[in-house]
Amino acid sequence: MNFENKPKIGSGIYTASEIASILRVPYRKVYTWMNKYWDGKIGKEFGSKYSWDINGTRAVSFHTFIEFYVMMRFSEAGVKPKQVLAAHTELSKMYSTAFPFARKEVLKGIRSDGKHIFLKTIKGTIELDGTKQLNLDLIDMFFINLEFDKDNLASRFWPIGKEKSILVDPNRRFGHPVIDGKNIFPEIIYNHHKAGDPIAYIAHVYQISEEEVNHALEYCKAA
Repeated sequence: MNFENKPKIGSGIYTASEIASILRVPYRKVYTWMNKYWDGKIGKEFGSKYSWDINGTRAVSFHTFIEFYVMMRFSEAGVKPKQVLAAHTELSKMYSTAFPFARKEVLKGIRSDGKHIFLKTIKGTIELDGTKQLNLDLIDMFFINLEFDKDNLASRFWPIGKEKSILVDPNRRFGHPVIDGKNIFPEIIYNHHKAGDPIAYIAHVYQISEEEVNHALEYCKAA
């Protein structure tokens, strides 16, 4: 299996702090996912870590980042980590991939009866026992915010929704969130606005729409 545990152009580079910022979750939670679960329990089963070291800081690829996003959604639905990890192991074997939660077929197969979460696969149904009622809108979020490539693997991610212009693409700026089509970091726009520059002025200087400026501000203010 390809674990993408070395820096590679087009695979993205995401540290725990960057993932925490993009997904709006506590750093400690991401650190646990990375070290205890993916590098620990899951990684040990396959004899490989999912992360690599960058000057003393651990980083992961885009597909591992997406798996953390799915883990976050399961956590919000009340699914225990033990059950998510068990499903990950089983699905890894089914699809011969180290990144089952980044696959379109898997995410498309998520179902709920209001009390339990099921993953319908080509070989059967895996049940995840959620402790909270799963809102069907939460399931839809898997697809609303993701785009898949010809191999059915997640290829791009919109952290605040596809209707907004903020995009995470591993082929652009090492996977850092940018304004789609412009490759401008939203933080740059936010800093201008924080300094007192009017939205119309910022849009003119960077040759973007005022709507794109507002999307960048929305993304940064949510952090």
